[in-house]
Amino acid sequence: MSDKVCSHHKNKRRKSLLRCCACLLAAIFVVLLVVLLTWAILKPKKPRFTLQDATIFALNVSAPNVISTSVQVTVNSHNPNSRIGIYYDRLYVYATYANQQITFFTVIPPVYQGHKDFNVWSPFVYGSNVPVAPYNGIALSQVQSDGAPIEMTIKIDGRLKWKVGSLTTGRYHIHVTCPVGIQLGNSKNSGIVVGNGVKYQISQGCSVSV
Repeated sequence: MSDKVCSHHKNKRRKSLLRCCACLLAAIFVVLLVVLLTWAILKPKKPRFTLQDATIFALNVSAPNVISTSVQVTVNSHNPNSRIGIYYDRLYVYATYANQQITFFTVIPPVYQGHKDFNVWSPFVYGSNVPVAPYNGIALSQVQSDGAPIEMTIKIDGRLKWKVGSLTTGRYHIHVTCPVGIQLGNSKNSGIVVGNGVKYQISQGCSVSV
């Protein structure tokens, strides 16, 4: 008799557990469905970045395989969404030349960007005696002596989260690429002397991938 009672209780517990699991799965499904429908209706747009200017304090080749750089850039970020906010996790800014990193990472602290909002950042990116491939140092020296445009790229890497109402998504990687060509010392693009540096107006859009 006791075996039958135990078996009955076990079956009852099993059914209750299955019911709880089914309810939980149904609730998760409903939440995911609501999020997906909201996402499809709102159609989030990627943030837009613009490189406004660059102030060159140093860009020196001390040896064929060593470059020292000190640049301050002004970057404008715009959230084009009218119903979606953006949480930027830490953003890392750095410069590259010929696809090789020539500065250390500069961190932009976490920030929230509301609907249609703008943020402007002016980080310094620098690197002292950064080792590079010898042919890149030689190429940069040649470009400087020829007075040709120096093609470098300002990059921003990090993560962001989308905010829709009270819902916040998981983190997504964001990669921003801002190519810039500057003719140092060129009379038509001499820039503005700012202390020990020269400021160049650029106002150029950047490519963004999320």
